[in-house]
Amino acid sequence: MTEKSELRLLPWAGPEGKPCYLSTSDADGFMSRLADRIETDQLDMASELLKYALQVLDHQAGDFDGLPLLVAQLAGALEDVLRVAASRGSRLEAPENP
Repeated sequence: MTEKSELRLLPWAGPEGKPCYLSTSDADGFMSRLADRIETDQLDMASELLKYALQVLDHQAGDFDGLPLLVAQLAGALEDVLRVAASRGSRLEAPENP
């Protein structure tokens, strides 16, 4: 059986929002490359949303009708970024104790 630490947390959720894991040591496999591309897209989207949100905050004038949508998109992007961070962090090698 594969240890949980050997599983890669994928950048998408499964049914009912449950985490999906990939059990492979092949970083060049199809699913690993797909996960890498999706992580990159998610991080890029979060960056763009952050830039837009900062522009909205800087201007603090105008129509705020779109603010609930922006907040929802930011929350989704933050969720994605946290999943990417957890996935990448779990794949880091633990430092050796001296």
